[in-house]
Amino acid sequence: WLFVVTPKGFLPSEDTGQVMSFTLAEQGVSFEEMVARHKQVNDILLADPNVGNFTSLVGPGGPNPSGNSGRVFIQLKPRSKRKLSAQEFTLAMRGKLAAAIQGLRISMLVPPSINIGGRSARALYQFTLQNPDTDELYQYAQAFETRLREVPGLLDVNSDLEISNPEVTLDIDRDRASALGVSAYQIEDALSSAFSSREVSTIYGSTNDYPVIMELLPKYQADPTALSLLYVRTKNGALAPLDALAKVGLGVGPQSINHTGQMPSVTVSFNLAPGLSLGDAMPRVQALASEMLPGTFATSFQGTAQAFQASFKGLVALVILSIVVIYIVLGVLYESFIHPLTILSGLPSAGVGALLTLLLFRLDLDIYGFVGVIMLIGIVKKNAIMMIDFAVEAGHGGKSAEQAIHDGALVRFRPIMMTTMAALMGTLPIAVGFGAGAESRRPLGLAVVGGLLVSQLLTLYLTPVYYIYLDRLQKRLERVFKRNGEDGEQEA
Repeated sequence: WLFVVTPKGFLPSEDTGQVMSFTLAEQGVSFEEMVARHKQVNDILLADPNVGNFTSLVGPGGPNPSGNSGRVFIQLKPRSKRKLSAQEFTLAMRGKLAAAIQGLRISMLVPPSINIGGRSARALYQFTLQNPDTDELYQYAQAFETRLREVPGLLDVNSDLEISNPEVTLDIDRDRASALGVSAYQIEDALSSAFSSREVSTIYGSTNDYPVIMELLPKYQADPTALSLLYVRTKNGALAPLDALAKVGLGVGPQSINHTGQMPSVTVSFNLAPGLSLGDAMPRVQALASEMLPGTFATSFQGTAQAFQASFKGLVALVILSIVVIYIVLGVLYESFIHPLTILSGLPSAGVGALLTLLLFRLDLDIYGFVGVIMLIGIVKKNAIMMIDFAVEAGHGGKSAEQAIHDGALVRFRPIMMTTMAALMGTLPIAVGFGAGAESRRPLGLAVVGGLLVSQLLTLYLTPVYYIYLDRLQKRLERVFKRNGEDGEQEA
């Protein structure tokens, strides 16, 4: 139960002093207006005491394919010279910019220490919708993005879909085209020759080659009525105007058509509010997708979120495998199936201590926390090994199990305390560390420290109890197997 309720994360956000901000204005905004709005952003950043320096860019680039976007790369002052952490700064600055500047959507994030795949996006975590029908895809993607903004704990929700690009559509009248002997390929070929800078020949000079480009004059390329100037040759050799073969329509469409796995897709990205773990956010996103999207959609997490899904399953299996390997090794050393169980009996208390400590300090169980748990498995079992190793030897000398484990607990108490305190003091600086990158080390250190403290308090009392009862079980099993063996010999 404790493992289930503990928030799960992937890579903690490290305060390296770097912050990235992405801006997006309405479609059609002029470059001068975009520069003016960015100047407002710059003025607010200059007045903030946490900011060291920054670079502000306007125009296409990175995850921004259009001119109505911009980017700001912020370098904060060293941690000792500023009051706010990078995460606290993004939270405060996001609200300040949103309140002061109208007509500009602003998202901010702390760049991850390790960038794992995914598309270039304006937020850290990504969720992709796929559908072969682009009309249905774009319709539901916009509604999904709107609903996702209402999910508690999700910030900077945006997508790579921008249905704001003016476009001209041609609906071919196939019956009329067929009657005139004109194929769809001929119509597409005529459009390609007129608008796609088609290279039709090459002029070879003595020192250079010159491609011959066929296209409409630039003044006609920007005018949809120029389509009436195009003609397609029919099967009889006559020329038919294009507007007689197709219906021309004006509308808006996406800035670009993205694909994932060769299928049209829309990627929605989001950041997490403080206090919400990735392990809690992903089920909310998936539940909303299951509620809203029809069965024709395929959905998947991308980038960091996808890596979290895959690695979390692997880490749980790794912990189980490490316990199995330890059991096998201890079984070989003690030539017993029972004593390794006694040694491993201290692991649950260590795990409880590690998880309770992470919950107490409001930290996620992330990759570094899992590394701490694996370290804990190796450190904690030495307490039981010290006591049981002494008790087994004393038992061979003729002492009862109760007396042997009692003497073992007394004799080995000092080395147990010394080794535990050495491990505890060595890990404590990691648990309370400060400075750049301390966020990644803290879950590891706290998991080890909490697990050691709880296991140290419990194993000194519980391990002797487990030893006595498991030793009785072992002797009972030995008598049963011995009796069965004697009965088999008599029957033979």
